[in-house]
Amino acid sequence: MSKKRPARTGNPDLRQQKHVPVPPIEEIEKKIFSLLSPVSFKPLRLYEDEQKKKFRDRILTLPMMMAIVVSLVYRQIPGLREVQRVLSQEGLLWVERIEVSAQAVSKRLRTLPIELFAQIFAQVMERINNQPKNQAIPENWQLVSQKFTVIWIADGSTLEALRRKLKALKEQEKTLAGKIMMVVEAFSHRPVTTWYTTNSKANDKTWCDQLIERLPVSGLLIFDLGFFKFPWFDAFTKANKFFVTRLREKTAYKVTRCLAHTPFYRDEIIDMGEYRSNPCQHPVRLVSVLWGSTWYYYLTNVLDPQILSAQQVCELYRRRWRVEDAFLLTKRLLGLAYIWVGDSHGVEIQIFATWIFYAVLNQLCIDVAIALNQPLDRISTEMVFRSLYHFSQAVLRGDAFEVVPYLVEHQKLCRISQN
Repeated sequence: MSKKRPARTGNPDLRQQKHVPVPPIEEIEKKIFSLLSPVSFKPLRLYEDEQKKKFRDRILTLPMMMAIVVSLVYRQIPGLREVQRVLSQEGLLWVERIEVSAQAVSKRLRTLPIELFAQIFAQVMERINNQPKNQAIPENWQLVSQKFTVIWIADGSTLEALRRKLKALKEQEKTLAGKIMMVVEAFSHRPVTTWYTTNSKANDKTWCDQLIERLPVSGLLIFDLGFFKFPWFDAFTKANKFFVTRLREKTAYKVTRCLAHTPFYRDEIIDMGEYRSNPCQHPVRLVSVLWGSTWYYYLTNVLDPQILSAQQVCELYRRRWRVEDAFLLTKRLLGLAYIWVGDSHGVEIQIFATWIFYAVLNQLCIDVAIALNQPLDRISTEMVFRSLYHFSQAVLRGDAFEVVPYLVEHQKLCRISQN
């Protein structure tokens, strides 16, 4: 009788990575180049030169560093020493072959202004978002999406278990920590913006002001209980912005109007904070749904059920898990659980680089979904990414030339479609 294999233990985000980089893929590099053309770095280089500290002429310029950090993610290069070898033998993206040391790259990552990468990330998102938005929106949600300027999801994720791969980190008493706040589009899953703090115990409410400022007028934001705060709910209503979240347990409220009532769901207008000295100043809508033997409670300040039905409120909140999928993919699949340099500055640069490539990968999934005439939710981002290796080998054999037709033709073999 065979012995039962012991269950895996430890953080699954930190399971062993590959030791060699994946091969370059010309078509993917063209997509990256279209979003990160070195021409777009010119005004940013001027900004860099105008900083208080005078920078000397550098070999590791901003365009070169951007090629390096995006390639670290896109080609799954396991570390800076491997970057050094790849640069000397074949180059990376728009960078020709060049001899540089791993120490020089590491030092440059520690000194590059974060603001530059934040601006580049914003440029990439703007270019991606200029593409037709309805191509990734399911048909049954298109009318709803037209009633709001945007429908976004926000959530935070902790990076408190970063792997100590570098000697500098192994000598530290504590590993680098931090927390990411991410906003993605509800239907296309495209990244919108991201923030980072070195405090891994930071409360999600830390970003409340930034989130409501970033959300356009008449936009809708979906978030979880980590943001539950009466003044923030009021701020949405005052700014003509909208939200969907859950009701926190033991929250006192008073029903002022009943919109619908059945044995399985209730739709009501309520006032929250009945016994508090600072109650919620504006009414909100409470949708209560019975699933099995448990009642679930959802809140929104969209008071008109003609704009957002009770069923749509529930289903929108269920889509909140799409941002969790994005965190899962970036940390486990794209290596965000591993770090390249031994300080928080480098971690923040890695976050921006990872989200930039995730946006490119997500757009590829949208193109595949359109080609297959399937909802984006049925396309496996992980399998699309893993299939890029097989596509690169097919290109070398002369059996394929374009990535989307290849993935469509081999959808069953690559398991990119989830039925």
